[in-house]
Amino acid sequence: MPVATPTPASSTEAVSQSRSSKVVVIGSGFGGLASAIRLQSRGYQVSLVEARDLLGGRAYVYRQDGFTFDGGPTVITAPFMIDEIFEQAGRKTRDYVDIVPVDPFYRIEFHDGRSFEYNNDEAETERRVAAFSPGDLEGYKEMIRRAKAIFQKGFIELSDQPFLKFTDMLPIVPELVKLQSYKTVYQFVSQYVKDPLLRRVFSFHPLLVGGNPFQTTSIYALIHYLEREWGVHYVMGGTGALVGALGRLFEELGGKILLDAPVERIEVNERGLATGVTLRDGRTLPADAVVSNADIANTYRKMLPARVRRKYTDRKIERMKYSMGLYVIYFGTRKQYPEVAHHTIILSPTYRELLDDIFNKKVLSEEFSLYLHRPSATDPRMAPEGCDCFYALIPVPNQQSGIDWTQMDRVFQDRVLGFLDQPRYLPGVREHLATVRTLTPLGFETELNSYAGAGFSFEPLFTQSAWFRPHNQSEDVPNLYFAGAGTHPGAGVPGVLSSAKIAEKLICQNVPVAR
Repeated sequence: MPVATPTPASSTEAVSQSRSSKVVVIGSGFGGLASAIRLQSRGYQVSLVEARDLLGGRAYVYRQDGFTFDGGPTVITAPFMIDEIFEQAGRKTRDYVDIVPVDPFYRIEFHDGRSFEYNNDEAETERRVAAFSPGDLEGYKEMIRRAKAIFQKGFIELSDQPFLKFTDMLPIVPELVKLQSYKTVYQFVSQYVKDPLLRRVFSFHPLLVGGNPFQTTSIYALIHYLEREWGVHYVMGGTGALVGALGRLFEELGGKILLDAPVERIEVNERGLATGVTLRDGRTLPADAVVSNADIANTYRKMLPARVRRKYTDRKIERMKYSMGLYVIYFGTRKQYPEVAHHTIILSPTYRELLDDIFNKKVLSEEFSLYLHRPSATDPRMAPEGCDCFYALIPVPNQQSGIDWTQMDRVFQDRVLGFLDQPRYLPGVREHLATVRTLTPLGFETELNSYAGAGFSFEPLFTQSAWFRPHNQSEDVPNLYFAGAGTHPGAGVPGVLSSAKIAEKLICQNVPVAR
């Protein structure tokens, strides 16, 4: 029988009078780890539960035949946000992990044989723009000036602010209109840059957070400026070393980690409040608040009873737009490729058409663009001596496409490796393969519990951003909070770390530490 859902105010009063201040965090991606550490350092008793055998979520680590592969995030763009987590706990990042700058940020390879590199040296990047397309230098400078204003509003001012009510949006609407947020990222860039290849260079960034540059709001143009402001960094030992450091810090603070502990359901009482979680093995962990760093769509679909889901019904979840899928090949070679940059992006001859196939038509094109990560360029320890370590990440349609990846996995792997096995990329790569593994959209759906096998949860459209995105505090279960790619402000390491700050702020307001 349905029960009335209490308002946030009534839930706050009920929970704040509880006998303890226990929080359960579901999932140990960066959003979950950051939430757990922040709350533990504030005096809460936090239990972090992870379904897999290692911490990390999407940042899981695969070790195979002497090679170390970061499963997901490889780019750190706002290291000060990591410093904040350690500082709040009275520690220093450098005592736990070494984060180093990468230069160039990316090497972008074009189908015509040309390439473009950039870093955060303003003068050098301008020289590269002028050399590539002399007529675009002044337009590029103006684009950067405009992107700075977007960055100031979208990241500095709004990324760690919750949008729980529509009225929270109203004060910023005039500014968003002024910043032309109704335009797409590609439209924004095209106003200032005329060369078609440079337009691709400065508009691909939404793909890093699951968006189509031809559909994603121009607010996401801030990503390029964010890179310029703080640089692109790499964690020595791989992103997994940062996961390990955060896990160590959490336990030093007294937090409790449970691995191999998938959540069967979030317990909700007759008043509509979460009272804890029940694990698949039958154990129950009581809580005054729950933070889900798991996929939001599947948190609602699989962990909450239908009776409490007034807003996020199955029908609503099915009708939302999801990011593209990802196909990832992790491979090691017995040969080294010292001429290959740490981060290389190889763009296909087509741009709009390929993205339309991926996001809208949901068909697997013969063409593809890919991101090639070579961590051993900076950190030789990621591969055995004399070897190189890679992963190739290719945007593909998500599981709504109906593609049978049990059949297509090997076919697509051969296609990608065959493409890379040419003189300008990784000549002889197939001959020198030492180890290989893949992760398909099917793996995202089954192993990573991502709805529709989406690589980045909900697509970052204007109508699925800020207040329109699933809120950091559940509208259906008021003491359930979210941190991660699916909530505000969105995907990417800076985004999920910002969502953890929001979750901490809301819980401290609504569920005070018991005295």
